[in-house]
Amino acid sequence: MIRIGYLLLGSLSLLLGGIGIVLPLLPTVPFMLLAAFFFARSHPRFERWLVEHPRFGPHIQAWRSRGAISRRGKTSAFAALAASALLGLFLLDFPWSLLPLIACTASGTWIATRPDA
Repeated sequence: MIRIGYLLLGSLSLLLGGIGIVLPLLPTVPFMLLAAFFFARSHPRFERWLVEHPRFGPHIQAWRSRGAISRRGKTSAFAALAASALLGLFLLDFPWSLLPLIACTASGTWIATRPDA
């Protein structure tokens, strides 16, 4: 039963990652990392396909071996976080406008502390 749950969660993560390829603010690689995590526990063939994939595989391997994020990934994440924080500042009333800024600052700080892939 748990294996089926992991398979469903892996499939959902893969779907969201696929959608993220065409939607600019939806991240792709984090969902692929999550899919690989779930597939490792439910369907080794799907996990192997993701880890050996020419586009996603290097990111998954770098994350698994060193917890590393590519410079391009960091730059994209920082740009998306900045856009989100600015939108929150302009579209929300005070003090709610500070919540996206706080969340983006915390997320950005965590991302900045990861090694470069």
